[in-house]
Amino acid sequence: QVQLVESGGGLVQAGGSLRLSCAASGRIFGSYVMGWFRQAPGKERESVAAITWSGTIVYAESVKGRFTISRDNAKNTVYLQMNSLKPEDTAGYYCAADPRNSRLYLSFAEYNYRGQGTQVTVSS
Repeated sequence: QVQLVESGGGLVQAGGSLRLSCAASGRIFGSYVMGWFRQAPGKERESVAAITWSGTIVYAESVKGRFTISRDNAKNTVYLQMNSLKPEDTAGYYCAADPRNSRLYLSFAEYNYRGQGTQVTVSS
């Protein structure tokens, strides 16, 4: 079993930055693909970014050039650095982990392990 705990959310003005963290505990972390998702009120949950154990990365078009996903396998942690934040980035942000390491395009429901989320609010 893998437990995921997100942190780092909060309130920030447009143009600001936040860094989210997702700490994993339980099974070996290194062989897992990790993803970040978000869900705004009244909208469907969407993929933000994903990273394999070896560092292959994919981003949603809406965050390319502004967000950076990274991981520290020694610390069992994945990060999401969010720069140039916009009000439309306001959402609950969730991390997820799955042992199918090569699967970068899993939906949130397809991930074996999912966190409880952290709220990000961007004011205009």
